[in-house]
Amino acid sequence: MIAPLSSASVPRTIALVRYGQIPEVARSRFPEDLAVRRGQKVVVQTHRGLELATVVDIVRRRAEDGDDAVPMEIVRSVSAEDEAKARAQRNALQGEFAAWERRIAEWKVDLQLIDLEVTLDGAKLILYVLNDRGPECTKLALQAAAAGFGVIEVQPVSAQGLVAMPKGGGGGGCGSGGCGCG
Repeated sequence: MIAPLSSASVPRTIALVRYGQIPEVARSRFPEDLAVRRGQKVVVQTHRGLELATVVDIVRRRAEDGDDAVPMEIVRSVSAEDEAKARAQRNALQGEFAAWERRIAEWKVDLQLIDLEVTLDGAKLILYVLNDRGPECTKLALQAAAAGFGVIEVQPVSAQGLVAMPKGGGGGGCGSGGCGCG
């Protein structure tokens, strides 16, 4: 969870940003002293960690008092180092795809892997799978953790896009509120 910006800090603005290998669009706050414009590449702090994003639009020039609930924050503009790191991570993950398919088969998890992504800060690996949210996602996250792969998020995807958490929190499976969103 991102700590809310204090009211004594710089005034905030709200933007829509697109982030993730299989893109999501979300509201993101940022201080007004950070020059942000439509189409700009930025680094955002998400529930998963630091990720690259693109500003889709500026929603409001000044955030309202209730906007501390906006779950993401634009941290900075993307640097050449950020882009190089993201490229290196993508290249490294290309070699991991087949290994993750083998693990999923060995663990007898009924999921089809469709993509991999790691956060810019390397804090979390995201496995995109073709499935609904449920016990198989939880099983994969638990197997990966038991095998020592660290923090992994299993993100189900359908023909309509990312499968969202059901309203009310529970996603089935382990009862943690999501399948492997540790």
